Amino acid sequence: MKHIMIIALFLICGREVSAKGNREAIRTMLAAQVTEWNKGNIEGYMHGYWENDSLLFIGSKGPRYGYDITLKKYKEAYPDQAHMGQLTSVITRMERLSHKCYFVVGTWALKRTAGDVGGSYTLLIKKIKGQWMVVADHSS
Repeated sequence: MKHIMIIALFLICGREVSAKGNREAIRTMLAAQVTEWNKGNIEGYMHGYWENDSLLFIGSKGPRYGYDITLKKYKEAYPDQAHMGQLTSVITRMERLSHKCYFVVGTWALKRTAGDVGGSYTLLIKKIKGQWMVVADHSS
């Protein structure tokens, strides 16, 4: 009986350590996106997104699918550093849905010469081939 209790505690603690590591890895990936954005590097910012035709982005003009389409729309909306400005992002909630899926809620703000803007986002982040990737983004 003692061995079963030790094994159960090990499994519970191991899951918690794993979940904490996952949260930290996701925070690191999202912080890297902010860093790339603030360098004016949209392609670098997009490294956090799933490079797939099934990537879902929902913005003010409704849903669009695909990594290439999302990249194109970002480049059209933010053609230069004046429009990109400086991004800040604050995660307000991160919920584990499964061992390889997380739901993230946060706020974003752009301080820029073209006029400040900001809003909220929800992200579905999934571990794909060992990397945490945004597979769905709803930003407003």
